[in-house]
Amino acid sequence: MWRVAKGEDLRYLPPGRRASRRTRFEEIYAANCGPILGYALRRTSNGDDAADVVAETFLTAWRRLDDVPSGDGARLWLYGVARRVLANYHRGERRRFELADRLRPELERVHLDQDCIGQLAGIAAAFRGLPEADRELLALVAWEGLDHGQIADVLGCSRNAVRIRLHRARGRLAGAMAQQSTHSGSALAPVVNGDPA
Repeated sequence: MWRVAKGEDLRYLPPGRRASRRTRFEEIYAANCGPILGYALRRTSNGDDAADVVAETFLTAWRRLDDVPSGDGARLWLYGVARRVLANYHRGERRRFELADRLRPELERVHLDQDCIGQLAGIAAAFRGLPEADRELLALVAWEGLDHGQIADVLGCSRNAVRIRLHRARGRLAGAMAQQSTHSGSALAPVVNGDPA
């Protein structure tokens, strides 16, 4: 694969080199746009922000096309890029929220999420109460359907580290759900391997 130097204009590349880069990028985009969009939608507050995350992720893929692994490794590489783009997005969100600290408590009292009623509200509250790293790890398993090896690639750590972190995150979620059910007065049914116990 040919490398495009920073600032190099594609108009001055030989036509064959331009075409091969474009074809490879289009194949990567076609194979991975849906999963990356889903990943972003589940982690942003609206579709416009998710579209921005996807655009920034694929812009990075275009700029670093020679670094993108071939085959299934491309999707995992893109998840890693999207994760970093989302980290920047969330930093920006935090800055905006800090400006609105004065209003946030009042808005939280008024807001009621109609999609989370009853037991789901307790589970959602317990999940939101977890540290960001735990939520990300649990979401990669539950929402993205990744296995330990794939998560290790996305997070840049070993499979064993993923297993340990996931075990601890699940324990913290179970504890948060138990605490949530104590506060709400209704028992949350434990879930084992996706089925109510």
